[in-house]
Amino acid sequence: MGSLLTTRQAEELHKSIIAYLTAQGFLETALSLRKEGALSEKDFDVTAVKKYESLLEKKWTSNVRLQKKILELETQNARLISEFDNLTPTSLCVRNSDPHSWLPQHPRYTLRSHRDTINCIAFHPRYSSLASGSDDCTVKVWDWEHGELEKTLKGHTRAVRGLDYGCPTGAPFLASCSSDLTIKLWDPADGYRNIRTLQGHDHIVSVVRFIPNGSLLASASKDTEIRLWNVTNGFCIKTVRGHTSWVRDLCPSLDGKYLLSTGDDMTVRLWEISANEECKFILTGHDNFNECCAIAPFSTHQYLVPRAELKETQAIPRFVASGSRDKTIKIWDSRGGRCLMALVGHDNWVRAIAFHPGGKYLLSVSDDKTLRCWDLSQGGKCVKTLHDVHESFITCLKWAPEMSNANPTDMAHVVKGAHEAKSSRAKEDAPTSSMKIQCIIATGGVDQTIRIFAG
Repeated sequence: MGSLLTTRQAEELHKSIIAYLTAQGFLETALSLRKEGALSEKDFDVTAVKKYESLLEKKWTSNVRLQKKILELETQNARLISEFDNLTPTSLCVRNSDPHSWLPQHPRYTLRSHRDTINCIAFHPRYSSLASGSDDCTVKVWDWEHGELEKTLKGHTRAVRGLDYGCPTGAPFLASCSSDLTIKLWDPADGYRNIRTLQGHDHIVSVVRFIPNGSLLASASKDTEIRLWNVTNGFCIKTVRGHTSWVRDLCPSLDGKYLLSTGDDMTVRLWEISANEECKFILTGHDNFNECCAIAPFSTHQYLVPRAELKETQAIPRFVASGSRDKTIKIWDSRGGRCLMALVGHDNWVRAIAFHPGGKYLLSVSDDKTLRCWDLSQGGKCVKTLHDVHESFITCLKWAPEMSNANPTDMAHVVKGAHEAKSSRAKEDAPTSSMKIQCIIATGGVDQTIRIFAG
């Protein structure tokens, strides 16, 4: 077999090996190699020894560094190829300009002020305000458009676990829930004054959600119960029982008639709010505790209905999604309880999910520090992954609510527009919506920061 090295390269290599052996004290081995290589004293004097004695080590370590760099570049290249395989120059331009195709790229702001893990975030439905809740027992209100802290709300005595903006129609409240077993209502119109504290749960209150088109607030707890509260008088009007373990997340339907729930019993349940604890369906299939759930907007049906066995729609929410500690996301057809898609790719617990308002994508965040975008038109293929979005686990994800095109100065139009948009999207002959998609999402994490992504 012929040598791959030229005569000069071979001579340089031999000298480097001899110099290395000499420096390491292997004198007999070095002498033998000099004799076999026919290297005289003149060819290998003191100057040559100094020149070559560290050359072999430098070459060796540089090769290791280069190999590591090559592996990193190959991984990055494979990821970019996968992403660009799904794009054309035209679709790239459309994605950047069309809100229905927009996906997050780089954070616009990083918000810092909390002193412990951030557990929850919520967008104000009208203003550029964002609320965040933390293990430091505080709620902070930010101006996400300028990346500035506006106010710190104190009142809870333990970790703040959930937040939501909602009712009443004219001026929405902010609701917060905590490990201190209470729910607090704050009035943004009155400097975020704490106007009411709701008590009734027997364990950690993990989530609060306002029910659209009414004055109800839903809460869920580690005590396995879901409670419905009248925010006008603070009374608990209904206690929903059925889960057998910690209820971790809730999602109300846009029409305010149904409530989706999930938790540590690894089930996803849909409840009819007006009925007496009537559970419309129970979905099972995850292999670990469920962390989050979401009801698919009507805009997703064009991608999901073709995969369903029954093509006709139904009155109750047709498609729902759940994220679990088993590292997967499942999209379900509520009719028949069939799993349409299992989205696999995260390397750790899935902590939060959000459907793209345009309907084509679902976004998710995980303890693996990534934000992933799944294309429902391609069977749930992961088409974009943002790595190291946070320095540690990502705990929450929210998409800014859609805004009314009719009259942005009147909150009543926003709520009315949302209701009319839902009705209009339910009609095939009237696909136009009066709502405008905001290309704004926020994430929070264990690193005590909030990232704002804006298009």
